[in-house]
Amino acid sequence: MRLLFLEFRMQTALQRRSEFQTSDTHNETLTEFFNCRSEANDLALRLARQYTKHEDVIVLDHAYHGHLTSLIDISPYKFRNLEGQKEWVHVAPVPDTYRGLYREDHEESVTAYANEVKNIIEQAHKRGRKIAAFFVESLPSVGGQIIPPAGYFQKVAEHIHKAGGVFIADEIQVGFGRVGKHFWAFQLQGEDFIPDIVTMGKPIGNGHPIACVATTKEIAEAFAATGVEYFNTFGGNPVSCAIGLAVLDVIEKEHLQAHATEVGNFLMKLLKEQKIKHPIIGDVRGSGLFIGVDLIKDQAERTPATAEAEHLVTRLKEEYILLSTDGPGRNVLKFKPPMCFNMEDAKFVVDTIDKLLTDMEKECPNQSKSSTCST
Repeated sequence: MRLLFLEFRMQTALQRRSEFQTSDTHNETLTEFFNCRSEANDLALRLARQYTKHEDVIVLDHAYHGHLTSLIDISPYKFRNLEGQKEWVHVAPVPDTYRGLYREDHEESVTAYANEVKNIIEQAHKRGRKIAAFFVESLPSVGGQIIPPAGYFQKVAEHIHKAGGVFIADEIQVGFGRVGKHFWAFQLQGEDFIPDIVTMGKPIGNGHPIACVATTKEIAEAFAATGVEYFNTFGGNPVSCAIGLAVLDVIEKEHLQAHATEVGNFLMKLLKEQKIKHPIIGDVRGSGLFIGVDLIKDQAERTPATAEAEHLVTRLKEEYILLSTDGPGRNVLKFKPPMCFNMEDAKFVVDTIDKLLTDMEKECPNQSKSSTCST
């Protein structure tokens, strides 16, 4: 009984913080626990297909959703280098307003990007295909630390639901207060948006192996109606649930969501100051402690500064600062520090980046204000 109570408490705690639910009992939230992101996303895919009776999935370009075969198939970041794109997978452009199809000067970038999804659905229907789900990270990480324009998810969900599919939000990297303003990153789209399925992962256990899927009672019951139960030996085990509860308590008692807002705003301010100083920095974007710094070779074309980014990351490692790069051009510095990251840490990191970029510029004395040289 004690073991079952721990899992129940974990479910209750997540539902208390989920903000998925509405007053409509039709949207009662049900959860299932796993060991890792890939298990959670795999079940989300199965839930969508069983509920809709459709097969096809729409994902964003350069997305990554896990290491199982089913998830490699919906991860352009991986399948482009392996067996290629399956017939049932459709790839939509990343809603990147800095270097994407529709940029910051486009008057209706939200509608334009959503219409790309609509067009994919229409083309799929012409070929006799049916859409089961739109599967997306709430903030595309591997795709380049992208912040989709507010309202994009609502418009996409409208097209997906009209096609008989469901909207799956992958919160594996960005949930649990990391974005500061909200507990869940999908809430950055607006209070009126609620996904049909939400997946969560490593942040629940602060690195300990635990993951979760939350969905509506209707979708869960459609899956249960098959008579084929979902069984996971260690999913929702008492040790993992106890750790998950402890993490949720720390997030709440130590005000880590507010901390992410405060420190994230400070870090963004410092990085934007560096953008003015160093022409290699083309864009600084993010929310809370999820920030991307887009390094470019020239301001006009915004050509990815891949070699320079790699050089900078290597030099930072020599200063005992670990950053990585993301994006199709591997040129976006990825800031996703532990939630305990503080103001002093932020200043130290940015001061070091400033010093290293200054050194890089001295090695290229003839560079213009609109371009950088290769290292």
